Amino acid sequence: MTSCALCNAEGASAFAVSPREDSVPLCPVCRAGVEEGPQDGPHWRCLTEAIWSPEPAVQVLAWRLLKGLPEAPWAREALEIAWLEPEVLAWAEEGSGASSGEDAIVHVDCNGTVLASGDTVTLIKDLPVKGAGFTAKRGTAVRKIALVPDNANHLEGKVEGQRIVILCQFVKKA
Repeated sequence: MTSCALCNAEGASAFAVSPREDSVPLCPVCRAGVEEGPQDGPHWRCLTEAIWSPEPAVQVLAWRLLKGLPEAPWAREALEIAWLEPEVLAWAEEGSGASSGEDAIVHVDCNGTVLASGDTVTLIKDLPVKGAGFTAKRGTAVRKIALVPDNANHLEGKVEGQRIVILCQFVKKA
């Protein structure tokens, strides 16, 4: 029996990674996730290891599935630290529709500067952090921000060791 390239489950069958002819073995659960979109659950934690596979086709599938889980903080973090060769990233974006520019959400700071994932921003006012019991002070630098993919007004970052959601209107790019 062949094991799945993403989760190592038995009973995998060949799956072609579009738009190229490369194929990888996938179990029925992973195949359904690729074809219909993944649902956040413990099964998909395997992607945090699969994204580092030496096989480009496995990296492409892991990247696409991680992109399909924008609400899962662990998936966003895995994408933030993952690095793909430029041609592998282009392949992943080409087959996923991510490079088509459809419904592209742009995050901008209080000055209208476009923000990107991984940027450093500075808070422009004191912000009470609900549920954490502290106030993020004006002038605090927030490094390696993550952009919320479905909301142009929100970004995420760590302040005092807590991962929080910050409104873009209260930050400026450093």
